[in-house]
Parts: sequence; C-alpha cells; structure tokens
Amino acid sequence: MTIDISPDAPIPSVLSKLDEIRQRMASHTDRDDERRILEILAGSAAIELDQLLLQLDLPALLGDIDDRLIGPDNRTALLELLTAERLGDLGIPARAALISALQRGRTGSLDERALRRLWLGTRGADVTRLKNALDGRGGYRDLHQLFYHDIDDDSLREELLAHFAREAVSVSVREVKVLSDIDDTFYANWKDARYPKKTVYPGVLQFYAELDRGPGPVPGRAGDLTFVTARPGDRLGLVEDATIKALAERGQLTATVLAGSFTRLIGNRTIAEKKLENFLEYRRLYPEYDFVFVGDSGQGDIHFGQGMLELAPETVKAVFIHDVVATPDLTRRELAASGVHLFDTYIGAALTALELGLLGPEGAARVAEAALAAFAAIQFPSHADQEARRREMARDVARLNEALHID
Repeated sequence: MTIDISPDAPIPSVLSKLDEIRQRMASHTDRDDERRILEILAGSAAIELDQLLLQLDLPALLGDIDDRLIGPDNRTALLELLTAERLGDLGIPARAALISALQRGRTGSLDERALRRLWLGTRGADVTRLKNALDGRGGYRDLHQLFYHDIDDDSLREELLAHFAREAVSVSVREVKVLSDIDDTFYANWKDARYPKKTVYPGVLQFYAELDRGPGPVPGRAGDLTFVTARPGDRLGLVEDATIKALAERGQLTATVLAGSFTRLIGNRTIAEKKLENFLEYRRLYPEYDFVFVGDSGQGDIHFGQGMLELAPETVKAVFIHDVVATPDLTRRELAASGVHLFDTYIGAALTALELGLLGPEGAARVAEAALAAFAAIQFPSHADQEARRREMARDVARLNEALHID
C-alpha cells in the first residue's frame, strides 16, 4: 500500500530543491541543467521526491528534459527513475500527476513504456485509487482518454486492461459508478418544455450524491459520477472541458464526461450505439464496480439502458429514465419489468432506488427534501405550468412517505 503525502505544506528540505529545479527550467534547459535536475530527484528521500512531483510543473519538466542523438538520453533516464527505480516512493496523487503529464502532447513509445511500468507497478486497491485519482483531476485528460485515445499500442492497452481485471478480484466491496445523460436528465435542454430552459431538475444533484453514497451506514467513496453524453467530442477536448465547466456552474462540481461523435449524432439508435460503445470501454476500465444509469426518454437513452442490461446484466443494477414524452403507463410497466424504470420527478426516482436497495431511507428522504427546496426557487412562466409540476412532486412525496411509513 502506498502512502500519500499532502502537497499543501512541503517539508523544508523540499523547498530549496524545488527552487533550484524551477530556476533551471526557467530558461533554456541545457545538458548541465538536466544532469543536475536528475541528481536532485535521484538523491531525494522518498517523502521529498513525492512532494517534488506534486509541486513541479510535470508537463514542462517532461518537455524540457530531452534524449539526444549524440549525448545522454536524459528523458529516458528521468522516466526510468520515476516509473521504475523510485515508483514505490510515489503516492497515488503523484502517480496520477505523472500519468496526466505523460498524456500531454503526443504519447510516444517511450511514454507508453513508462505508463506500462507505472500501471503494472500499482497493485490491489491502489489500482482503483489511481484510476479514480486520474479521473478526479478534472478536464478531458481522464482515464478513458488515456486508454482509448492516447495509448496507440493495442497490445499494451489489452495488457493493462487485463491487469485491471486481475487486480479487481482483490476488491472486497463493489461500489457503484453513476452514469448519467445531461440534456433533459440533468437539466431541461432538449425536448422537455415543462420546465424553463436550462433549469436543473429539482433533486437531481442530491439523487446523484445518494446513489454515489450507497444504501449502507458507511458512505461509499464520493466522486463516482460520469456523464455519458451524445454531444460530440473533439481532439482537443474542448467539448468535454466546456461541458465540465457548465456542470460545475450548475452545482455539479466533480464529474467525468464521455462524449459522443459527429457521425453518431443523428437518430436515437445511433446515439444509443455510441453511448453503449463508451459504456463497454468504461466498464473494462472499472471492472471492480457496478453501474447505474440515469437518462431520459427523449433521445435514445431507453435503447442505451436496454443495451447495458443485455450486455452486462450482472453489473448494471438499474436504469432510471426521466420521462419527458408522457410514456403510457402500460409501456412504463413493461419497461420496469425489464429493469428500465421511468420517473417524473427525482423524488419518484429516489423511491424506486429505495425499493431496489440502491438508497437507504435517509438518502431517499434527503433527495425529497432537496427536490422540494429547489422546486420552490424555480420561476415558471405561468401558474398552470408550476401547478402541474407541483402536483407531480406532491404525488411522489406521498408515495415516498407511504414507503417510509410517514403519516
């Protein structure tokens, strides 16, 4: 088990080393500068090396230190030092920072060999911690980007995924990754005209949080939320980064985004197929997790949810669909029998999650409280619109109170 060191308060011996390395990187970094930087890093104690990597601009460091046609291969030596000789001295945050730095620009064969050593040198529960730490850094350079875009060597990818599968066996408690659509699921932004456009649905943030927390008395690890969207991705990650920023502005401060593609943007089934491809890839990255999906009835999410249940019935625990097209009751019942549960409000979704054992009673009650508070702050264009939504909320509150035996 690796030991993580907080980067907030560097120990005094690190400060002088950090200052010298930064000075040598400030202008042109020549061979003498590179040699001295390597000496500093190699000569640092474990706690010092870990903190240095957390404080340094690692992408700049990897860009400044070079291999030469004639002369020392200092970049190779640096990566050997950090990912082989001294890997055991690096905590999970430092390893995640190093992986993120290796993702910048072109990830060449030298970088891929370093990534191989880094991942294979991480074992057991630390593999899960490292994957989540990389996803938790924010931005589009996440675990999925690394494995399915940055790593070009198919055999390396399969070797590392096999390592993930082996190490997942040692995980004793399976937690849940919450996957969610965005438009008409997180906020009104496509077909749903019942709420003012861009309105974050009442209770959705708390519903995510409670699914992430789990039903037991001991909360699960926070931060297991990933958005699977039809919005097309791009090589520079602009769509993903803009989406993450928009989500944060609306209260969802941490999330990973799996984007769609321009070629799969037309037609609900093609959208669902792309989302399903992303899910199957994501599932291989996190074999130690179960999954739930939250989507809507307006843009292929029912097909996507059915595909998830068909291809991974042992790990997909439920599919929740926000109904924005007034699906008939008979169809709702038929879908529910197959594991696809439609709901009108997030209070209703919480009730279903409670019945399925995905939330505890206290969690379901917290979703209802948050939903009612958020609903009261929404400015509807008319009293009739507000009243229709209020009746839905009141109906689902009554159903939840009955399940909780509250008069």
